[in-house]
Amino acid sequence: MQFKKYTKQRHGSIQGLRSFKDTLPKNIKKIINKRGVIYSEILNNWKYIVGEKLFKVCFPKSYKNSNKFMMSTLLIMVRRGHEIDLEYSKQEIINRINVFFGNSVIEKIKFSSFTEDKQSLERKDYVNLNATDDRFNKKIKDVKNEKIKKSLMELTKAFKKK
Repeated sequence: MQFKKYTKQRHGSIQGLRSFKDTLPKNIKKIINKRGVIYSEILNNWKYIVGEKLFKVCFPKSYKNSNKFMMSTLLIMVRRGHEIDLEYSKQEIINRINVFFGNSVIEKIKFSSFTEDKQSLERKDYVNLNATDDRFNKKIKDVKNEKIKKSLMELTKAFKKK
């Protein structure tokens, strides 16, 4: 990578490949550094922050940074029925996140509950499998090359197992 010294621009430019972060304007970099890094680090280390038991029943949905009117807030999605467990460990989660980052990053946590219907998921999977069979089996049978036809049939069998 080389720097151009003799240009009419105010700042020197860099020739060659640049990282994505170097091509962004300064004000956008500030926003990404404030929100993006914090939320992505919380997502990556969520299991470490809340522990194995709570990791199975909740996950962070969004992060809002503090401004003049409101505190920095983390929105956590909780499986229905486990809200009380998280409510009791709310302050501990805030403390762990702030210790993890080394400063006061989160001041408030909000919860939103969700339900997980296994029956509805099974029905959707069943409907999708039947739809793919009918749609693609006709097209696979029309393929003239036997090797390609055989590999496509094996591929559909692999998807059925999942």
